[in-house]
Amino acid sequence: MGFSKYLIHWYSNNKRDLPWRQTKAPYYIWLSEIILQQTQVKQGLPYYESFTEKFPTVFDLSKADESDVLKLWQGLGYYSRARNLHATAKHIVKELKGEFPNNYKDLLKLKGVGDYTASAIASICFNEVAAVVDGNVYRVLSRYFGINTPINSSKGAKEFKALAQELIDKKKPAEFNQAIMEFGATHCTPQKPDCNTCPFNKSCIAFNKNKINELPVKIKSAKAKKKYFNFLVFISGDGKTILEKREGKGIWQNLYQFPLIETNTNVDVNTLKKLVKEHDLIKGMSFQLSLYNKDVVVHKLSHQHLYTKFWVVNVNKLLVNGISTQDIHNYAVPILIGNFIETFNF
Repeated sequence: MGFSKYLIHWYSNNKRDLPWRQTKAPYYIWLSEIILQQTQVKQGLPYYESFTEKFPTVFDLSKADESDVLKLWQGLGYYSRARNLHATAKHIVKELKGEFPNNYKDLLKLKGVGDYTASAIASICFNEVAAVVDGNVYRVLSRYFGINTPINSSKGAKEFKALAQELIDKKKPAEFNQAIMEFGATHCTPQKPDCNTCPFNKSCIAFNKNKINELPVKIKSAKAKKKYFNFLVFISGDGKTILEKREGKGIWQNLYQFPLIETNTNVDVNTLKKLVKEHDLIKGMSFQLSLYNKDVVVHKLSHQHLYTKFWVVNVNKLLVNGISTQDIHNYAVPILIGNFIETFNF
């Protein structure tokens, strides 16, 4: 029995019972794949269930307000995925009459759909022989075949895609794709893979050459930049606060946050008080300033680390139209802000 057929056989006996595996409807497969990008199944499953309950069809999703989509997405991170999800739903309904493209080439034209997602939908929904390559697939193939080419290089992307396309079972492309992803997710894991019970251990090059921890190879990315965020949590005498919508491009685009003062270093209360006095939201008003979190909250993103402090600013009355603190949970915010809101006693 060859690698592909053995893998499919393993999958038939070991696959997890997941809701998106009970259907071949493109909407549900697309939704699950977008949610699971850069997200583990245990984290993504509740979001999938929430989305399918609130938006059972692509038509429902297309009619939603972006703010509702972002609110439901809150906590998953990489918010561009949610914005692309919403934009693509609108495109499919308006331009394609609610019908998803039925082949890899046309699926690839959808906003937010790359090679991996297009391959997954094409193979699972339309039985097209299009091999998926994600982190799990890179790991399985690099270890089994002993490939040292960095997976985050253009050469590696081409090499692994070609190999996966060569290995895919031409009669059962959907089963093969799901099998290799499942095997990487549950058996050939990044840390402490279960090599002793692995059905491929006799022929796995990494196992036999003791290179499990060396593969796959990945080029180290640039060191993340440090940023220092000081959020101003205004509290007025009539129970209002201020949330501002982030405009322009960026990972938090169209999400809400407290007014922000960014500094070059960590600052103390006296330094920040001087900055607050010059802020447009104060303009000479009297205020009381206190630091809420004694320990700096470090929020790690892929390209930057945010060293964050939340400063409570008590004022008699706001100079702008604020929102009731009772309504603050209705706004879509980054998880960094959401965690603060959950712990702060408004």
